[in-house]
Amino acid sequence: MKQFIRSILIVFLFGLFPFPALAQESYTIDSVTVTATRVPVALHSSARIVTLMDSVAIATSPAETVNDLLKYALGVDVRQRGAMGMQTDISIRGGTYNQVAVLLDGINITDPQTGHNSVDFPVNLCDIERIEVLEGPAARVYGTSSLLGAINIVTKKKADDAVSAVLEGGSFLSLGANASAAIRHRGGFNRVSAGYQRSDGFSHNAAGGLNSDFGAFKASWQGGHDFGARDLSWQAGVSRKDFGSSTFYSASFDDQFEHTLKTFVSIRSEGHGKLHFTPALYWNHGEDRFELFRGAPEKYPFNYHKTNVAGVNLNFRIESVLGRTAFGTEARREAIVSTNLGERLAEPHGVYVCGLSRTALNLFLEHNVTLGRLSASAGLTAVYNTGNKEGIRLFPGVDASFRITDAFRLYASYNTSYRMPTFTELYYSVGGHLADPHLKAEKLRAVEGGVKFLSRGVRLAAAVYYNMGYDLIDWIKDTSAGDDAPWMSVNHTRLNTFGQEVTLRLTFPELLDNPDFFLRSINLGYTHQSQDKALESGLRSIYSMEYIRHKIVAQADFSIWRGLSANLTFRYVDRQAGSTLMTPYSLLDAKLNYDFRHLSLYLRANNLLNRTWYDFGDIPQPGLWLTGGIACKIPY
Repeated sequence: MKQFIRSILIVFLFGLFPFPALAQESYTIDSVTVTATRVPVALHSSARIVTLMDSVAIATSPAETVNDLLKYALGVDVRQRGAMGMQTDISIRGGTYNQVAVLLDGINITDPQTGHNSVDFPVNLCDIERIEVLEGPAARVYGTSSLLGAINIVTKKKADDAVSAVLEGGSFLSLGANASAAIRHRGGFNRVSAGYQRSDGFSHNAAGGLNSDFGAFKASWQGGHDFGARDLSWQAGVSRKDFGSSTFYSASFDDQFEHTLKTFVSIRSEGHGKLHFTPALYWNHGEDRFELFRGAPEKYPFNYHKTNVAGVNLNFRIESVLGRTAFGTEARREAIVSTNLGERLAEPHGVYVCGLSRTALNLFLEHNVTLGRLSASAGLTAVYNTGNKEGIRLFPGVDASFRITDAFRLYASYNTSYRMPTFTELYYSVGGHLADPHLKAEKLRAVEGGVKFLSRGVRLAAAVYYNMGYDLIDWIKDTSAGDDAPWMSVNHTRLNTFGQEVTLRLTFPELLDNPDFFLRSINLGYTHQSQDKALESGLRSIYSMEYIRHKIVAQADFSIWRGLSANLTFRYVDRQAGSTLMTPYSLLDAKLNYDFRHLSLYLRANNLLNRTWYDFGDIPQPGLWLTGGIACKIPY
């Protein structure tokens, strides 16, 4: 094992530095490229459903954070306990928040402690070029934490020489500030940004104190240099959040509090030519402190957790007359020290008396070919993890797309995937929970078929999928055993999900050949899901059986007059849930924006109609939240 990892590191270090490529030829993709396979393909050619949110969609939407923005993605389920992304669980296609891989520029930043912390993105919204959401199993592309999909945050790489700043304030004494600066230099660029948000929150505890207040800070640095035959890029980021947790984890305690910290560093090198070698090295560090009684450890001891993840990726891609072939490997080391997660440490480190570590090794091979109107991709991932006794497992997949006309395509796919339990699922046996340290890894097989239509001003996609999961993990409570029965982490035997979704985007300036048309775009989407397994009488499920049955998303973007624009976004969510408070809800968000030459003024309204809604149990969500702000961008 150590010999294998040492060999990978040697190859990585060799690949970081520029050396002549085998050839200086390159290929051009005729549309926006996405990573739905190991070989980047044009979005319209992909044989998968990939939701793409570009910089324009990000700028015009009423979203304040990445977490809020993902609520508008049709196949994504964003369940929040706290506002402004303070505590958010994100899942895809009926899965759970632990079954989604979260990536930053293709680097896996998923948290092995718990998926609650995976979406603490260490970048600001202004740093993002686009967001790619790949729906369905993605083990061939993004590794084995992507049981039911992946979210890839792609940051801005082509920096303008400019300084940008944003200042805003709004309901519940919320304040936000953000600043960024970018500079290009000969052969490269650097970009830094920092942002802060705070609020007193929208609710109070029984004693009248704050319990949904928050403060959050994020900072990042991206840079790169072009050496001709090889590019070198690097990034570092930090996300720190302190927030009142209200009754997030127990209705019996209304003064909970949480602190999280995530830091991230990566370096990557990318070559050009027929042999495309891309090594990457990364490190994630996470810290979490949970207080059942805020600021009062004498009432109940605080829970402390600290995780470290180090990984190396070696990706190769070869172009030939037979098509494009990708192969490579990833070695990933995950470790935790904690007050209650893991095995007892021989020598405690301060408050950390438990700990655990495991190593995952992934090997992959994929081939892509285009034969006339047919495009196909087939691949295989081999997985070995020291954290279980299942040995080496193989997970194959195949995608195919057939072009009927230049605008109309049919596609079909079969993919498999695998996910290791989080440290919380394995060891969290406190506070009325009983975890099973011998949980098996989750597995899933999925078939999907659909159609895509893309022409001038019109984009239509429809999909039907069937997910066949086994050994799926959930927390179950047997209420027939009394109110004191523990929540237990278990492997379900099997759970199948049948789903359908359809999306339509109309871009009217293109469709009508009128660049000044007042209605710039309309996005419509509907998805439906059903599962073939219901809980037995007397059992309750926290996650895997609380899925979205129906979801509707509708967005309209208007150009009202000169620099004045508006965006309206509606979503309807009907969830299969155990709580009587979690009834279907409809929310309307809006943003009004006025642009000057280097200045923008905006007014944002979330939950414009002031609806009452719940995403979890009996945890209420904010009513109308108004925010006004000013943004400027000054070139130099």
